[in-house]
This record gives sequence, structure tokens and C-alpha cells, in this order.
Amino acid sequence: MPIAVPAELRLIARRGAWLGSTAGHCPGHQQANLVVLPNEAAAEFAAFCARNPKPCPVIEVTPPGDPVPAAAAPDADLRTDLPGYRVYRDGELAERCGDIRSLWRDDLVAFLLGCSFTFEHALVDAGVPLRSVERHSTVPMFVSNLACTPAGRFHGPMVVTMRPIPVLQVDLIRALSADYPHAHGAPVHVGDPQAIGIARLDRPDYGDPVPVGADETPVFWACGVTPQAVAERARLDLMITHEPGQMFVTDIPRERRALPGSGNRSS
Repeated sequence: MPIAVPAELRLIARRGAWLGSTAGHCPGHQQANLVVLPNEAAAEFAAFCARNPKPCPVIEVTPPGDPVPAAAAPDADLRTDLPGYRVYRDGELAERCGDIRSLWRDDLVAFLLGCSFTFEHALVDAGVPLRSVERHSTVPMFVSNLACTPAGRFHGPMVVTMRPIPVLQVDLIRALSADYPHAHGAPVHVGDPQAIGIARLDRPDYGDPVPVGADETPVFWACGVTPQAVAERARLDLMITHEPGQMFVTDIPRERRALPGSGNRSS
């Protein structure tokens, strides 16, 4: 059964008992991608997010050394309350783990970025079938040839999610997802995947493949996994992200478009 209360899902993750994607859970609340990096790089990364709001819509930024997202979920701990984490060192994926308390430092800043799982519930409510949700799998994600606007050390390609959508519902999903700018908004591409540099839909870079039916077309949204592709080029000594598909679930209502003051970072 889907979990409706964010604090309950976070507690399961904190205990190390959550397995798989968070898609389909907590339909009334926003989900978020996580990026943790040293404070010396935080201003550059904030500039990267500002220049690339489609893949990196900022929900909250924590003060250095503080793992509590006071605005998004004041009883949470970003070191433990996600199902999985990826640890990058000098641009290389060095570790995958379920807890980052041993890695936490006083100079680390956490960014919470909007996630398309937030608007998926609106699509389901409107009668749009979502195959990865139906299959309890992780939405397929691809590294595209759409270039992000650089900011300092941060540059690279946009990662996109793909969902097969009935052709007759494409205009509907464009309109529905556009109402969620904090969750990547409207699609960045509809149709031929090769037009954005994706050779094969059955070989996603992250997540699980799903078939596209004869009456469907692939629809692509900007994705908050983009910083993981960018991490390889930024080559920071340490950068921590969520495991793709395993998000931080906030207490923020799904329909709330902006969080007052969320873009401000204390120093």
C-alpha cells in the first residue's frame, strides 16, 4: 500500500528498511532530489541552479553543517532520511550507501531540488497511465545532448526522465505538468528520442526501462539527476546525491508552487 505521511516514509528510510523507488507515495507532498557539497562550491552550484531552473528547481538550501531542512521538514535529517545515497569523490562515483552520517562535515551544504514524482500524482488523478508507477519500478532516466548553461565548475548535459504517454493525452500532460515549476514543469521534448541524443529507450542510464505502446509517444522531462552527470565534470573532492528514484519526501504540500525564502542560504 502507498504511504501517505512523509514522516512515516522518512522513518522507514532512517531505519534502513525502505527498498526501491519513492514514486507513487505521499501524493499530497513534494518530493525532492538531494545534492550535498562543500560550502566553498555552494555559491557556484546555486548559480548553476539559477541558470538551469528546469532540471534544478531549488526548494531549500541548508546552512553549512546543518543536516536539517528546517523549511521542508523540520523533524528530518538529510543524513539518514533518504533510502539511498551516492558519494562522488573527484568526479568519480566512489560509494553507494544508506546513511551518510559518517561522511558529514561542518562545511557541507545541502540543496533540495524539485522532483517530477511530485506532479505524477496530478497526472494519475487526471487518468493518465504511468507505467513505472504501475510496475513499482524506477522511472527511466537518460543523459541527453541538451546542454546545461555552465556556472563555474558546473557544466554538462541535462538528464531527462521518460514516460510513455498516450498520444491523445500529450496536450493534457503538458498543461498539468506546467503547473508544477517547482517539479521541473512542462516536458522538454516529445517524440523522437534520437533528436535529443538518446539512441535506445531500452537502455536507460538510470532507472528501469519501460515499453512504449503503439498508441503512445515518449515524453521527456528535465530531471534532478542532472547534478550527478555534472558531478563527473565538476570534480569536487566530495559531492553526495540521492540514489536515482529514491527521493527525500518533504512536508511541503504538492500544490504549493514556491516556498518563501527557500532560495536564501545562511552562511
